[in-house]
Amino acid sequence: MELPPEVGDVFDVFVNGVPQQRGTDFDQVGRSLVFRKELAGEGQLGFWRWASLFFGVAGTYRRNDTVDVVYSSGGRRTVLSLRPAPPA
Repeated sequence: MELPPEVGDVFDVFVNGVPQQRGTDFDQVGRSLVFRKELAGEGQLGFWRWASLFFGVAGTYRRNDTVDVVYSSGGRRTVLSLRPAPPA
């Protein structure tokens, strides 16, 4: 997961609202965050899955992790939400 240029060297990382520790939960390689556990993105909904959600037949129960990066910009704390790539 690539960090945008506006994120400096000091930042906090949360996965699904849970604080993550550098060196324990993730590593930083250049501008990329590499997580030690697999993160999942839900991906695009197909027609039948969308229809079942629309008509209230079923909910969506796929794993859909969210990564929040909290950093300072211009003296203010800013939150950047990133989504892992959906499975291929």
